[in-house]
Amino acid sequence: MVNIGNSWDEILKEDFASESYLRLRAFLANEYRTHIVYPDMHDIFNALRATPYEQVKAVILGQDPYHGAGQAHGMCFSVKPGVPAPPSLVNIFKEIESDVGIKNVSPYLVPWAKRGVLLLNTVLTVREGMPNSHKGKGWEVLTDSIIAKLNARPQPIVFLLWGANARSKKALITSPRHLVLECAHPSPLSASNGFFGCRHFSKCNDFLTSHGMTPIDWSTRDDKD
Repeated sequence: MVNIGNSWDEILKEDFASESYLRLRAFLANEYRTHIVYPDMHDIFNALRATPYEQVKAVILGQDPYHGAGQAHGMCFSVKPGVPAPPSLVNIFKEIESDVGIKNVSPYLVPWAKRGVLLLNTVLTVREGMPNSHKGKGWEVLTDSIIAKLNARPQPIVFLLWGANARSKKALITSPRHLVLECAHPSPLSASNGFFGCRHFSKCNDFLTSHGMTPIDWSTRDDKD
């Protein structure tokens, strides 16, 4: 059974015992046995491991993991240390530099996760070289439940929804406590249609500060460095 190792275990207990998740689990067992699937099965829930429920300040929603070797490690837009930043992440870094003056080099976004940014894909696995290959297999039921449970939390959260897939989840965010920021996806195909210049990173921090919370350091430098 799933063992995340923090508050998510109790919060998602019923979800992990549901018929939908058990069907998904059977599907994944066969996929990992018969195909190359990313991320590694031990990394699937890394976003939840790094950012417990009560520590979430902001949520960035991705679509599904990177489908190339050595990239995905369970957090949307992030890749492992030493792997070149994919084009969407390059554009995210450009907007951060323009917005808050931070120039990032490392594409490993775990420092954000440790500071309260939940880096959640709506689908958590993918076959090698086949984007969206695990879409509609059950992950959306679980990740929609995660969003709904965060929506129910009394502490304010900033939801950053980039692109049509992420923006379709806006209906799950009904509480006026939270801030929803929407714009185009940072992909090179769409970043010029509203992602560049969105200033979501400073807007997120302005909201957190106005609610008495520590703003997010958008540097990818590890706090231990």
